[in-house]
Formats: sequence, C-alpha cells, structure tokens
Amino acid sequence: MIFYDCATAPSPRRARILLAEKGVTFETVQIDLRTGEQMGEAYRAINPQCTVPALATPEGMVLTDNAAITAYLEAAYPETPMLGRTAMDKAEIASWNWRIEFEGLMAIAEALRNSAPAMVNRALPGPVDYAQIPELAARGLQRVQHFMNMLDTHLAGREFIAANQLSIADITAVVAVDFARVVRIKPSDQHTNLLRWRAALALRPAFNL
Repeated sequence: MIFYDCATAPSPRRARILLAEKGVTFETVQIDLRTGEQMGEAYRAINPQCTVPALATPEGMVLTDNAAITAYLEAAYPETPMLGRTAMDKAEIASWNWRIEFEGLMAIAEALRNSAPAMVNRALPGPVDYAQIPELAARGLQRVQHFMNMLDTHLAGREFIAANQLSIADITAVVAVDFARVVRIKPSDQHTNLLRWRAALALRPAFNL
C-alpha cells in the first residue's frame, strides 16, 4: 500500500490519522504542494485530480479522496470501526462527518484559498485554475467562527462527536480545528468543551501525526 501524502496539508492528515488508528502498514510518498509537484506529469499519471491524499491499494486501485479511502480502510480493516457498528450509529457519524466537512473544512478552505497570495488563481483544488473571490474569504472567516461555536456547544457532556465512540467525525473535526490556524482562528478560552475534547484526543498518538 502506497500513501501519497503532504505533511503540511489537512486532507492527507485525515487519512494519516485513520491509517494510524487502524494500525495499517504502508509506504509514504511525499508530494510537495509548495512547488506544485501535484500538477506535474508524474503525479498526474497517478492521480489526474492533482490532489492529495491518494492511496494505492494492494489490489491495484488508486483512491483519490478521503471518502473512498475511508470506505476502503473500514471494509479492509473493520476493527476498530470508525464509521459505526449499528445502522443508527453509522447514520449519526456520517451526518456529523459531512457537517464538519461542509461547515468546518470547506469554510477554512474558502477563507484561505480566496485570500492567500500564494493561491492566486488556485481558489479551488484540482487541475483547473479558478480566480479568487475576496468576498468568499470574508464569508469563510465568519463560517469558521460559527463552526467553532457550534462544535463547542455540541460537545457539552460528550466525549466524542457522534455515537459515543471515536469515529471519522472526530478525525475530521480535529483536522479542521487545528487547520483553522491558517486563517488565524483557534478555539478561545470560552470554548471549554471544544478544548477539553481536543486535549483528550491529543493523548492518542495518531492525532499528533
């Protein structure tokens, strides 16, 4: 199994944490996003979407997004389950994971990609260039702050985000909360539930990758 990674990017970190929690052995190939290596012909031949992460499986497939990687790893390595065991738990985890992606990670990306000088004409990931829209950056910052507040409220009295278990929703949320620093937003002292939850997960080695 070969994992195409970028140590500084949030999306591959989600897969790294999941791989570690599952105890999967794999080879890592670093792709340097700062130099645009993902846009080069060599990596395009592996992943035409020009994004990381990508996971080359022993069966010969190349999975090029976190949804596919998560589904594959959950099926291939069912213990410990990160998508839930029961129908209700699976639904709750899937719902929260989607919400965290949309309200957290996408909001951070909206703020960053529409404002960073290094991302001029790279407002969206992938092989096609898109111009920045400054108004989206401002909206993104508002969305990220709302996300932090929402997550703090939800975590009151909870050890984990969904289904009373460590799940992919916690992984996605940790990556979002940590990555928000790139737009100068982080949990404040008022986010007591969020800070407690994050500190507890920091005790797990996988979440420090």
